[in-house]
Amino acid sequence: MMVTMTAAPHNVVVVAFDGLQLLDLAGPVEVLRTATRLGASPPYRTLVTTPDGQPVRSESGVSVAADVSLAALAGSGDQIDTLVVVGGDGTRSARLDRRFLADLATAAKRADRIASVCTGAWLLADAGLLDGYEATTHWGSCDALAAGHPGVRVLPDRIYVHDRDRWTSAGVTAGVDLFLALVQADHGAAIAHEVAGWLVVFVQRPGGQSQFSAQLRAQRATTTSIAELQAWLGEHLDESLAVDDLAARTGMSPRTFARAFRRETGTTPAVFVEGLRVEAARRLLETTDLTVAAVAGRVGMKHAETLHRAFHRRLGTTPDRYRQHFSRRAS
Repeated sequence: MMVTMTAAPHNVVVVAFDGLQLLDLAGPVEVLRTATRLGASPPYRTLVTTPDGQPVRSESGVSVAADVSLAALAGSGDQIDTLVVVGGDGTRSARLDRRFLADLATAAKRADRIASVCTGAWLLADAGLLDGYEATTHWGSCDALAAGHPGVRVLPDRIYVHDRDRWTSAGVTAGVDLFLALVQADHGAAIAHEVAGWLVVFVQRPGGQSQFSAQLRAQRATTTSIAELQAWLGEHLDESLAVDDLAARTGMSPRTFARAFRRETGTTPAVFVEGLRVEAARRLLETTDLTVAAVAGRVGMKHAETLHRAFHRRLGTTPDRYRQHFSRRAS
């Protein structure tokens, strides 16, 4: 008689508290649930823990039930495969709770892998769990985290950072990217891409990518014509985007337009356009088999060498090397 063995579940403990950012919890949990539905073996089992085992209320007012108190979890011998701490405005209060931080540090000793989403990195750092590690957090907290915890090497311009058994992500939706990467590490690229497809995530962003798109790095213009131009540019990168052409779209003289654009966005039209083109080229290199020359043409750069220079200037690498490292095409 043949006996079918069922793999023991991979236990993921999510640490929550009052004032958590709901997406920090919901996004990663949905990634794991979807991976399990799609056949991940071992399957994922998620457990939500709160300081006292009572429900907590998110920033948005939604209540989240707890499976167990953090104190009880810290005192138990239960296996923890992945321990993840979420973020949110409530981290400010949680950081002042010494018992909470002590229980977190104790529970973490039994975890094979420790992670954080968004400002959850603050709690890991305050519990002494990031000293000697590279990490990231929400862009608005990176400088403060680095100043408050000099033993942590904060990488401010990353979607997520993986350093040995520590995984940390940037803000909010970056938790989805982080957990897709964890699924890939556990089960391979194929299932991670399938999960991304089910969740309608267009591209699984690698951790080396910036927290910001070129549009977000630049200030949003207040003048209507320039703001509309910013929005228009991303869909017309293969067109002539010289200053004279852009000025004509806004109804300004080239000199007035260039001054106004820099004043309102903090950058020049040429630098802004190049940023958009490099960003679009990165997406194509990650997801298509187009040659570098073809990618350059698609994003409005006439020659492959122009794209090479832009990549070296902005990313410190070549398009070919970038593709080798970050390609997300299914193998």
